[in-house]
Amino acid sequence: MVNRPSVPEIITVNSEALQTSIRDLLPSQNGFGSELQASNVITPIIDLTATAEGSVLRSDLQSALAFGSQTAFDVTTGTTTLANSPGFYRCTGVANLGTGSTSQESKFELTDGATSKVILQFSGVASVTNFDFNVWLAAGESLTCSATNNNFSMNGSIRQIADSTGALVNPSGYPL
Repeated sequence: MVNRPSVPEIITVNSEALQTSIRDLLPSQNGFGSELQASNVITPIIDLTATAEGSVLRSDLQSALAFGSQTAFDVTTGTTTLANSPGFYRCTGVANLGTGSTSQESKFELTDGATSKVILQFSGVASVTNFDFNVWLAAGESLTCSATNNNFSMNGSIRQIADSTGALVNPSGYPL
């Protein structure tokens, strides 16, 4: 058997979308060549990001529920404001429609003080539904929860997961 050294192949990649991504993600490379190239040579990659280093918590772990971070709510009749400061929030819990004979309703709304937009609504009789969602609140906006009567309850908790600039807010107590 003859051992032949492999010959690397270099292929030009013609993709405006990839080139735009490279220019956006690596502004220092803007103007250095106009073509992307791919090679069949295995090149080791060293991840120098803060997440790989361990100084930043992964975003899926960062949004974890935590004893000191959660604000619990229990809405049975009327409307309750859950959050009204700019930023990103995670809201999780359960909608429990009671056993009354009439259809009941509960909903989450985003409001700017003048108008409201329903973002999640539950209605019916005798059912239980889980919810878990993230919202963004700009300045002057609020997240509210409302229920039609005390046969229906919305129970859960909410916590800020990022501030208005997008900087992640770690769970309370992290790191130890």
